[in-house]
Amino acid sequence: MLSPADLDTLWLTFKVASLATILLLLIGTPLAWWLARTPSSAKGFINALVSLPLVLPPTVLGFYLLILMGPNGALGKITTTLGLGTLSFTFAGLVIASVLYSLPFVVQPLQTAFNGIAQQTLEAAATLRASPINTFFTVVLPMSRPGFLTASILGFTHTVGEFGVVLMIGGNIPDKTRVVSVQIYNHVEALEYTQAHWLAGCLLAFSFTVLLILYTVLKTPPQVQQLK
Repeated sequence: MLSPADLDTLWLTFKVASLATILLLLIGTPLAWWLARTPSSAKGFINALVSLPLVLPPTVLGFYLLILMGPNGALGKITTTLGLGTLSFTFAGLVIASVLYSLPFVVQPLQTAFNGIAQQTLEAAATLRASPINTFFTVVLPMSRPGFLTASILGFTHTVGEFGVVLMIGGNIPDKTRVVSVQIYNHVEALEYTQAHWLAGCLLAFSFTVLLILYTVLKTPPQVQQLK
């Protein structure tokens, strides 16, 4: 059975994944819209930068984020000056690292959805004197609903399954930064295979259920899954 410590890690993981998913949608939506519509020559560079976590080892990303958030890092100096201290080995640092690591899993489905909207549709809304913001909320968002569903689910589940990045940034602090993936590692390292089976089984069932719902509702494979 799951111990109180295991339940704590599940709750912490849910909080991190939920907050990270909200931030991912807030950041990823305008970014994906810009990538889908801009003629800028910088589009290729930004696309490559956003997609980097798909091919970069998580420990590499975690290492550079650890330096960036440290007392001598650029971000660490800013947060220290503001009286916030450093973000490494904190809940906030864990969320920031999760957002950066899961960004392509949100941006790419949204970008695909936005690319599927015909320019004529947007022009028709403009001829009816709809402002760009009004067009986005009344035309683009409803037409992109499957993309938002895919992005939300992939962003959440990918955050739940993180290990390398969260271990580098958050460490292994009980009730603060110890998430499910790290707890499973702790159980295996201590040869506590029964407890590891319980936690791993929960993640396995959760991940399969989410993907089953995603494939059933959308009836098409998620875009990011095709790229990996």
